[in-house]
Amino acid sequence: MIPPPASGHAVGVSNDEFRAAMSRLAAGVVLVTAFEPPLDAEGPGGEDVGMTATAFLSVSLDPPLVLVSLRTGSRMDDLLDEQPHWAVSVLSESQRHIAGRFAMKGRISDRLLFEDIPYVRGATTGAALVGGALATLECRTEQRVEAGDHTLVIGRVLTADVPSADGGPLTYFRGRYRQLG
Repeated sequence: MIPPPASGHAVGVSNDEFRAAMSRLAAGVVLVTAFEPPLDAEGPGGEDVGMTATAFLSVSLDPPLVLVSLRTGSRMDDLLDEQPHWAVSVLSESQRHIAGRFAMKGRISDRLLFEDIPYVRGATTGAALVGGALATLECRTEQRVEAGDHTLVIGRVLTADVPSADGGPLTYFRGRYRQLG
């Protein structure tokens, strides 16, 4: 067996080649949310934070566990390192605009991003649960695993709800949001 080079890349695989190959894997699209408490307990209220994710999956039925992959050092990664409670809304095909909005990189504040999106606050986590989502989950972080340039966050599912049966799932394939059929 040939050991990988010092860069960590397999021999002959570039970032572009790897990205192109993985873009052929269709994935469901979710919105991961958490509530960031105020820095100062005496100050103004905290802020809802959201992030679009396609690297999300079920890990275990007993106990119920899910996994989300976060770019190391991203706002959501930093927040979930401090805040153990978070939520997931499984987006429907009609919620492409939500996925696009929360996929923007380099934003300073999420406050305006939630402005015209219907949501309820999760009773268990306090995180935003998007109205019209195909399913919602509230989670508590059980484990964090550093994996290359990402952190794998494994969460215990505290609540699971299927509030809407309307429409199909929003998917991501070959660099674009798509719908089935």
